[in-house]
Amino acid sequence: MVDLFDGYGATLMPRTRRGAAPAWDEMFPEPKSHDPVEAREAYKDIYTALARMTQEELRGRTDALASSYLAQGVTFDFAGEERPFPLDAVPRVIAQQEWVDVEAGVKQRVRALEAFLADIYGSQAAVRDGVIPAGLISSSNHFHREAAGIVSPNNVRIQVSGIDLIRDEKGAWRVLEDNVR
Repeated sequence: MVDLFDGYGATLMPRTRRGAAPAWDEMFPEPKSHDPVEAREAYKDIYTALARMTQEELRGRTDALASSYLAQGVTFDFAGEERPFPLDAVPRVIAQQEWVDVEAGVKQRVRALEAFLADIYGSQAAVRDGVIPAGLISSSNHFHREAAGIVSPNNVRIQVSGIDLIRDEKGAWRVLEDNVR
């Protein structure tokens, strides 16, 4: 049986930039380690479960998850092809105190996006103040002139938000992109 963690640390070292720090590793504080004693506290149980699997078993579970998503219509369109929504079979675990900070930041970001949309569809102070060019707004495929001046009863324009988060090489959370509907 091939150990799922064989060669684990070797894949984490930077290949393109000399002197760059290795990517942040959610499960282990040291990239070369794959010892359950050295797994981050939040990942010890997950490590134990994964260590019992082969690469083929994990790949099979990942494929089954993708097939299940396709069958249920949990997809996105890419170049005219419906693909399963990508989801990692290994969960990301965020410790309680860290989540408190992430949650507060995401809430603040959505409030800022709401304020931006309220301004763009309202008084357009950002345009008047030279923060954003009017042409950039009016030429956007997602700007709907017919919604200008309309305010919902609860002042919410963003019904669904997906704030994509990543970690930098030091483990700090960063926003990759905002997906709002």
